[in-house]
Amino acid sequence: MLNSQVHRGYMPQQPQNVKFFQQLAQPQGHQVDQTMNHVQNNAVNNTVGGHSHSYSSGGLGNPSYASPQHNSNGIATTLQNNSPHWQEQQTLVTTSRGSSSPHHHARQAALSNKNSSQAQVTGGINPGAFLPLSAQHRKDGPPVEEKEVRKNDTGELERQDWKSLDLGGQGLRALSKSLFQYTFLDKLYINHNKLTVLPPAISRLKLLQLLDASGNQLTEVPPELGMLTNLKNLYLFDNQLTTLPNELGSLYHLEVLGVEGNPLQSELKEVMIKDGSRGVILSLRESMQLAFPPVDRDWIILDDSSKNDAKSEADKFQVLCYNILCDKYATQNMYGYSPSWALAWDYRRDLIRNQLIQSKADIICLQEVDMENFNEYFMPELAREEYKGAFYPKSRAKTMNETEKKSVDGCATFFKSTKFSLLEKQIVDFSSAALNREDMKKTADIYNRVMPKDNIAVITFLENKITGSRLIVANVHIYWDPQYRDVKLVQVGILMEDITKYADHWAKSFPNRARSPGDTSPPQPAVNYSSGSQIPLLICGDFNSIADSGVYELLSRGSVANDHDDLLGKTYGNFTRDGMSHPFPLKSSYSNIGELDFTNYTPGFTGVIDYIWYTTSSLNVTGLMGNVDKEYLARVPGFPNMHFPSDHILLQTEFQVKPRKELIAKPPPPDFGNSLPRKP
Repeated sequence: MLNSQVHRGYMPQQPQNVKFFQQLAQPQGHQVDQTMNHVQNNAVNNTVGGHSHSYSSGGLGNPSYASPQHNSNGIATTLQNNSPHWQEQQTLVTTSRGSSSPHHHARQAALSNKNSSQAQVTGGINPGAFLPLSAQHRKDGPPVEEKEVRKNDTGELERQDWKSLDLGGQGLRALSKSLFQYTFLDKLYINHNKLTVLPPAISRLKLLQLLDASGNQLTEVPPELGMLTNLKNLYLFDNQLTTLPNELGSLYHLEVLGVEGNPLQSELKEVMIKDGSRGVILSLRESMQLAFPPVDRDWIILDDSSKNDAKSEADKFQVLCYNILCDKYATQNMYGYSPSWALAWDYRRDLIRNQLIQSKADIICLQEVDMENFNEYFMPELAREEYKGAFYPKSRAKTMNETEKKSVDGCATFFKSTKFSLLEKQIVDFSSAALNREDMKKTADIYNRVMPKDNIAVITFLENKITGSRLIVANVHIYWDPQYRDVKLVQVGILMEDITKYADHWAKSFPNRARSPGDTSPPQPAVNYSSGSQIPLLICGDFNSIADSGVYELLSRGSVANDHDDLLGKTYGNFTRDGMSHPFPLKSSYSNIGELDFTNYTPGFTGVIDYIWYTTSSLNVTGLMGNVDKEYLARVPGFPNMHFPSDHILLQTEFQVKPRKELIAKPPPPDFGNSLPRKP
């Protein structure tokens, strides 16, 4: 009945004090009626829904209207009398106590819908009215579509047209586990029962905007409740709560926290009276302490057959890819579920540094590194570990003075100087590259959609100092907006064209081994590559694209058609006339285990958008860094947090160069001048 179906056999009289909850059951846009009369705040004993509740001075406030004095908790009653936050608590708890009848909210919603001509036309609560807060993207979030679906008896997905459930006033002593399979719910009423605990599994109902657990016998609420970051209203009136877990500080969208009628600690009461619900949530969030870290991510060995072969071991190397979340993007507004101290750059950068050093990777590809921190922090810190680096900022830096440039982020590639030499480096400026193409520079979509995006890629050409094998490493950060899937695909198309061009050039231009400055010995032959596609290639980065995208298709299959869905209705020269292609047999390193569970973890999106691509013709994957511990994630709504300094996790893969004996350049025959050659 709560979900707009009028029960024909029952038409109750409307109590006078249900207006607030009627509005909660209606579509968004209705506000709490702030004109409800205040109730005398004397200590009372009230029997609600079969429970005997004592509303004494142990409640949030119990003022006398006499001159200034203090109640038993030391809280000035004049402060309570003058606090709009305390007045709101008193108004709401009174309304809550009047909703103890069975299915109270469902019945009132049915009555309201019957009396509403609009509801008769639209069918009551609009099943499409709820746009989850999780659809609010961060600055580089991928496409997000929250679908309220369930499986029918045949296993097929079906849409749910009801999102509210009223189990109030039923005398329930426990909640069925099956309730938490209803993950499409946005309102759940379990008020005025006999519940003594809330199961941690309630954290599965991530779309909840309203949870009413008032009038029960709860002595605590589970920390997992902090996972419900879409909550706007959490009612815990008239229970036996003395404190609240700090994890509730993650409820950064919460507007109303109802706690009156609980013997709460005086500190929490004072915060509620002075600063209201948001003040309590902020206090809890900032009180979060450094907890035990998760167990280390497993290292997954895929191939150890060459561990006793010295030559093969010399051609092994590890690559790390990591979007570190630039300082200027790590705001409380964007990541309100994390305490401010965990977002502070000084705290996060030290965690990042430790992760990089402990990884012992031979090649490190970072995104969202600003120029100042590259030059003044990461470069000197990693130099101590024998790394050298190459960095380019986003193209906007070209228009800025030296001071402004410092805050511009870009891509940084580091490599172990004891293992690799840098032969050459290049930058790919997608905006400039598109404008310089004859087939694109006159199209409106280039000027309106591609040109304003200043993403870049850094390409480095490395040589193994021991074996002479060479390696191309591309480090890229693709545009974030899900409404610009075409731009993402165009950027990757340009990247692959430039990699092809540079690879062909480098295959011909570097016949000898790199030498250290001052080395006067004859140049040694390197591994010879007859074409650019034979050079081992890695493409690492934040692609802001899921597996079901044109970007993933182009990289993994080697081509996309000119009429791909991501390009429909757009004009991009040869790309939309002939399609896109590249000559490299690429594969995502993590596709060897079916990809990670996620590389980006936030309340609004959890999924894979970061990849390490490699050429299967020249490289083998021998090891991978595994997933984050699932037990740890059960209490963590999103990253960054105290243990994970970015909203992305790092990717790490071990590769081995495939043996190519036929590609080893033979040294020239010795020159004996005019002497005759020896007889065999």
